[in-house]
Amino acid sequence: MSPLVPFLLGAVFAIILIVVVMRVTSFRSQKPADLAGRGPAFDLRRHLSGPILCEGVIYGPTGKVASRFVADMEGSWDGNTGTLQEVFHYDSGRVQDRYWKLTLGNDGTIRAEAPDVVGTGQGVVEGPGVCLRYRIKLDAEAGGHVLDVVDWMYLMDNGTIMNRSQFSKFGITVAELVATMRPVERRAAA
Repeated sequence: MSPLVPFLLGAVFAIILIVVVMRVTSFRSQKPADLAGRGPAFDLRRHLSGPILCEGVIYGPTGKVASRFVADMEGSWDGNTGTLQEVFHYDSGRVQDRYWKLTLGNDGTIRAEAPDVVGTGQGVVEGPGVCLRYRIKLDAEAGGHVLDVVDWMYLMDNGTIMNRSQFSKFGITVAELVATMRPVERRAAA
């Protein structure tokens, strides 16, 4: 047997071990139950209602900033059914609209639909956290790829929502988004 064979087997084992450890201990391994019993309680009907200002950064696969954005959002609810309209303004000058339809189950589950979401996103609210998992189809100008998304929102004590999302293809993280979402005061008509 060639001395190269044990080396290659060892290298393959090390790579498999690293992948398993990362799956078990990484961002994607978080579970909503990890936030059970913590506060403040995230109520989508309250905290994703009315005008919201979102500011964020998108990081590429190497961790370098790929894009920055500011988004104007407007949430509205009728019972357990809500909509969230988003208008993103990217630092490149590109503008993107997204219209979410959200449905809350009485058990804290969430169904999320949008035109660029493949199928229906699934999520859950637990304590101060919301976790959504869905597949998103990028615009043709961004390659038209379908990416798997793990989207976490964390409600802070002051009402700000911290958002962290990871986008992956074939299990490899290709982008990450970090953003804040804050309610905007409505101005009275003059």
